[in-house]
Amino acid sequence: MKIRKVQAHWVHVPIPYESQHISDFGRVSSFDAVIVRIETTCGIVGWGEAKEEVGSASNCSALTSLINQRIGPSLVGEDPRDINRLAETIYNGSRAHYALREGHVFPILGRRGITVAGMSGIDIALWDILGKSLSAPVWRLLGGRRSDRMPAYASGGWAGVDLIGDQLLGYVQRGGFSAVKMRVGIIDGSPSHSALRVHAAREALGPTIGLACDAHGTFTVSEAKQFCRLAEDANLLWFEEPVSADDKRGLAEVRRSTSIPIATGESEFNRFDYRELAELGAADIFQPDLAICGGVTEAMRIGAIASAWNLRLAPHLWTGALAFAAGIHVAAASPAGWILEYSLGANPLLQELAQEQFKVEEGMIEIPDRPGLGVTVKESFIDRYTVS
Repeated sequence: MKIRKVQAHWVHVPIPYESQHISDFGRVSSFDAVIVRIETTCGIVGWGEAKEEVGSASNCSALTSLINQRIGPSLVGEDPRDINRLAETIYNGSRAHYALREGHVFPILGRRGITVAGMSGIDIALWDILGKSLSAPVWRLLGGRRSDRMPAYASGGWAGVDLIGDQLLGYVQRGGFSAVKMRVGIIDGSPSHSALRVHAAREALGPTIGLACDAHGTFTVSEAKQFCRLAEDANLLWFEEPVSADDKRGLAEVRRSTSIPIATGESEFNRFDYRELAELGAADIFQPDLAICGGVTEAMRIGAIASAWNLRLAPHLWTGALAFAAGIHVAAASPAGWILEYSLGANPLLQELAQEQFKVEEGMIEIPDRPGLGVTVKESFIDRYTVS
């Protein structure tokens, strides 16, 4: 089996105005991602997903060009089942032969950013091919799933003090969720106002529904510590990205100041970033985004770091159906896998890209046992929304 063709598509899906939400990223008017299609000489096609930015809306032209003009052509003629070797080849570039021979990395100078994002889309597609070639789901190839279902939390929560309780209760009712997540941070104007919204949410939800919050890295260290003091009695599942991902030592300082678990990782790229988070004692929960962090291969390595430090793995799944499925397989197979994010914002790439739907019943998502990622892509959807 050899790779015949690698093709990336920037898929740009407008979101109707009435379904858009506003956060510190502004009004989200579209959902964008790069969908990767890898065709083999034996006819098996694998699908992957990459993102240029963590947020759902972005200009993906550079990432698409990188895959189509540099990474993709270098893979033609290779065996798609040699996933680890191909991952090291992409990451190390012209010095890959040294890395493969010597057993340590010789990364290209642009070793983060869209290079790793491009690896992500390729890697997810390669695991999809391997699973299809063996008629096995990806989780089986990763060592098996720990259970046939995993808990999920509803992710959204932009409403103000007066409406946040009703909004989150609506999430609970939609899928029987036992946990929800809301946004806090700079958009609230102050840590005290963020804490007011959190307390309003907790009052509406009662003591038994898990409540997490996400600041998108918008607080300073002192602001994050102030919020933690004010929200300490709200029994939060976690406080996500309190400060900028560029300030790992500041993140560790926030964690040391509070009993609220700290979650982070959607803005990090690979195992080396997560190793530093673990060494600094900066987080309780790792949240790699499989469309950004290097794909299934790298996410499993990140999960191993989490397990070694007795931390939890909760993938960032504000993604399309392909990266969402990849995250499910990794979480199900990793010893550190804990809970799955389920977007309740407008997300056409999750809800319309695939023929299958990821249904939440009684707060749980079934781990698919179909071959590969278990996703049947609607190519007509891609054709309709591809940016030429």
